Amino acid sequence: MNPSSTPANVARAAFVLVSTLLGISLALGQGTNFGWIGALTGLFFGLLVLVIDLGLRNFSIKGFSSGTFGLLVGLLCAWLITSIGFFDAGWLEQYQLATEIFRLAMYLGLGFIGMMLALRSKREEFSLVIPYVRFRQEAAQDQPLLVDADAIIDGRLPRLFATGFLSGPLIVPRFVLEELQQLADRGDDIRSARGKRGLECLAQLRKSPRVEVTIHDEEGRSDAEEGGGAGNDARLIALARLSGARILTPDSSLAKVARLQNATVLDLSDLAQAMRPTVAPGDEIDLSLVKEGKDDHQAVGYLPDGTMIVVNQAVSLIGTLQSVVVAGAVQTSAGRLIFAELKETAQSGGRR
Repeated sequence: MNPSSTPANVARAAFVLVSTLLGISLALGQGTNFGWIGALTGLFFGLLVLVIDLGLRNFSIKGFSSGTFGLLVGLLCAWLITSIGFFDAGWLEQYQLATEIFRLAMYLGLGFIGMMLALRSKREEFSLVIPYVRFRQEAAQDQPLLVDADAIIDGRLPRLFATGFLSGPLIVPRFVLEELQQLADRGDDIRSARGKRGLECLAQLRKSPRVEVTIHDEEGRSDAEEGGGAGNDARLIALARLSGARILTPDSSLAKVARLQNATVLDLSDLAQAMRPTVAPGDEIDLSLVKEGKDDHQAVGYLPDGTMIVVNQAVSLIGTLQSVVVAGAVQTSAGRLIFAELKETAQSGGRR
């Protein structure tokens, strides 16, 4: 839930108001002259809790439960250390204050260290502390998504997340953000426009309630350098393997290299290819003819996904919407090329 949403703000305002009223009520019970002191005390308490709430706005119940478990482990360790009876020896009785300070420091220090260790640990690692206990693995669709600059510049991510086909937290490495900024600051108008589009796309994602976007300070640099890769692609793959996140990219070359290194990849190019409608010979399509083809008698139209259809004997019909019948398809280096005939021509040919 967005911490700045209207229900959350109403709840905060109600809490501060109730705290102030309770402070006034308790103060008036002590005397009529203490009402304003109670009001200030209640208001201060409400605002203090509100500040703590805002400071914990990125802290989930999962993190709270992990931190509580780590705190309990740390306190248990402190209790074991302070219960061995070393400071109860007779010759140390004169250092009673030092003994109490040591015990307090052990409880505070080990409690804090246990809590921080638990917050940095994965849920699967708790099985080392509690044997034979295994936490349910997160579903694949809930695993983090690690994006490269091309995926952000592509511009389709906000729509994909809005439809619900993509889910899970989105992680943007710091070096990818720097790459977008460098593109936006280029003197080349085309590259600068690409960089600015990527930054605008990222801003849209951060505003979306469906997406949790995190800027990640890279930890995979050393792994990438040890593996002989100095580019951002190698650093991205190293970070994905280190964090267990899925790489989201439209770069087919990056996808192939990442899969060879056992990293999970979602290739937007594969998704676009899979979503293209299947057109078989004999299918009838309503097609808008937009330009001339390679031969003098041909006209060209496009499917919604960008697939080119070449229509024979239709050059005089450019600029109109025609019913065509698919005759065949050819796979080229640029993509799939479909040939078709006008419906009237196909029907007349069939009658012969």
